[in-house]
Amino acid sequence: MQTASMSLSDQLKKFFGFNNFKGEQELVIESVLRGDDTFVIMPTGGGKSMCYQLPALISEGTAIVVSPLIALMKNQVDAIRGFSTGDYVAHFMNSSLNKTDLAIVKEDLIAGKTKLLYVAPETLTKQANIDFFKTIKISFFAIDEAHCISEWGHDFRPEYRRLREIIEAIHRVPIIALTATATPKVQQDIQKNLGMAKANVFKASFNRPNLYYEVNPKKEANSQIVKYINQNKGKSGIVYCLSRKKVEEVAETLQVNGVKALPYHAGLDAGTRARHQDMFLMEESDVIVATIAFGMGIDKPDVRFVIHHDIPKSLEGYYQETGRAGRDGGEGNCIAFYSYKDIEKLEKFLQGKPVAEQEIGRQLIFETVSYAETAVCRRKQLLHYFGETTDEENCGNCDNCINPRVEFDAQEQMILLINVILELKENFKANYISNFLAGEVTSEIKSLRNDEHKSFGSGKEIEEIKWNSIIRQCIINNYIIKEIENYGVLKISDKAREFVKNPHSVTMVEPKKYDANAAAIALNAKGGGASDEELFSILKELRKEVAQGEDLPPYVIFSEVSLEDMATQYPITMEELCNITGVGQGKAEKFGASFLETIKDYVEENEIERPNDMIVKSVVNKSGLKVFIIQSIDRKFTLEDIAVAKGKTVDDVLEEIEHIVASGTKVNLDHILNELLDEEYQEEIIDYFRETEEDSIDDALVEFDEAYSEEELRMMRVKFLSIMGN
Repeated sequence: MQTASMSLSDQLKKFFGFNNFKGEQELVIESVLRGDDTFVIMPTGGGKSMCYQLPALISEGTAIVVSPLIALMKNQVDAIRGFSTGDYVAHFMNSSLNKTDLAIVKEDLIAGKTKLLYVAPETLTKQANIDFFKTIKISFFAIDEAHCISEWGHDFRPEYRRLREIIEAIHRVPIIALTATATPKVQQDIQKNLGMAKANVFKASFNRPNLYYEVNPKKEANSQIVKYINQNKGKSGIVYCLSRKKVEEVAETLQVNGVKALPYHAGLDAGTRARHQDMFLMEESDVIVATIAFGMGIDKPDVRFVIHHDIPKSLEGYYQETGRAGRDGGEGNCIAFYSYKDIEKLEKFLQGKPVAEQEIGRQLIFETVSYAETAVCRRKQLLHYFGETTDEENCGNCDNCINPRVEFDAQEQMILLINVILELKENFKANYISNFLAGEVTSEIKSLRNDEHKSFGSGKEIEEIKWNSIIRQCIINNYIIKEIENYGVLKISDKAREFVKNPHSVTMVEPKKYDANAAAIALNAKGGGASDEELFSILKELRKEVAQGEDLPPYVIFSEVSLEDMATQYPITMEELCNITGVGQGKAEKFGASFLETIKDYVEENEIERPNDMIVKSVVNKSGLKVFIIQSIDRKFTLEDIAVAKGKTVDDVLEEIEHIVASGTKVNLDHILNELLDEEYQEEIIDYFRETEEDSIDDALVEFDEAYSEEELRMMRVKFLSIMGN
């Protein structure tokens, strides 16, 4: 391979205008220019592209760059052309070219003008192209996003597995493989598949100190995302979702809340995808909401946040996607929303796949769960996953380090754990061991009759989630080895054997609990208290006045929970009022005016700064159950019919109807009530609800000496509220 006599630093300055190389770039380029096979593992933003671009420009012949995404090749080619006087210096060859375009590309290649040719792996596998490439001088092959080769990688592409044989069929020239993410297992797989066992390996640190990592329970994620982005107006960001449907929903929600956001996924036509990508790069749009189809090769240095609406299916995917934040070394916030339901969904996607693929998939998902639920430094856990260790206990730039969890001495638990793993012959994975210790009888434990084992349930005073956390912390601290070759089976290290002989205190941290239901109950519990007690009292008095004027009990106007929310959020427009708990459009329009006026006056008189992020507009409510119930009642279905159709109990359906009515929507249950109660009885119950100060069903049962059932009284209360309140 020929190179110019000019020094590499001079070449860097000449072609790209940079004075210095980053990290190990110069060593990598020297390796390529010597004709050695070269393997580069470098985090996003570390300067991987330079490692093949500069040697391509100063070598004789054309470097063929294999890139997985057609949509991004144009950007990469445009970037190179920007440093050159002629467009011929770089081309791409893929299915998007017409015959005329393809002829121009081939002409420049034959003439020896083109230094970099970007191709999709599918293009490289066509026999006609293989025959053509044999006729031109190739300097080397660059395999970008090389993790796509490995089944253990986060974005496995079967066509990448054929690259070695195709390269051999064209010319035996040097190969440089590059990836931003590779665990030791993936690295081994890439080298083996590409026949690069003796390659020079350059591995940069995976630590990105400027990135802040945070994982939150997935409770009203859309709302949290809108609020975060509105607090960071004008900053560039990416929101990742797992499905196209979710991408569209989140993008629409952001748009109606005044965010310049665009969707990006494989279901959009190529023209729309390219336009949206360009608008993001040109800062005509602040936020891209995307599936993982977006991001590879995107060189936008000032992405300030990457939000994961859904936890990705592998830590490699997560690391690469978060790596698109703060590439200029500036602020980069990486926020993920986690729910175990999402994990169950990912596991369902594996069904029907070959057994080995399912096992790999489950192991990758387990790593993601470990990261999401960990109580230790997130940076430390990420680095450990990529085979990198750090002595730094507190990075000061992740949620777990900034708000550390409760610590405890895990000496006794570790001894028990290590002994159980040994008793079970080191044959089981983490979930099995944690269930075994906690005394959870799973189908796998039962089938092996290990529920009869003498040590089964020996740690039942500790929950399974905490045992899993202890196991993960033991793995990070090298007491336990997780065998990737055997799909995550736990083995005991020499360090652990020594620990059992000579036990000592080991500090661990309590796991973070992600119980979204508990969070929802806590947020919506009645009597949770208003943040502004004075305003709450004023609103309560106003409610009483309005109720007297309407000759209605106060609870019919607005519930106490609604008043508490008003005294926290300070709504001053009808739109804001509709976002208050328990207030629908109908109720807001019927009773809201005087409340809004009172709140507005109070805010002005007391110079109160309202939460400027309180409004999160929703796109059209697509609650299937709510719509189904209303439509079914209109068709005069019974509550039993509705319950059976939706796999719910009658109580569930009635509770949903109560929510619908409390928000201001009328519901007509006469077709059911007229079958149960004579008109005079109905009037008696209506009179009771009109006169009582409270809407308690328990009080009503006592008043009528249980002459009516709880269900009848609840339905009558629905009728009363529909007639009088809505």
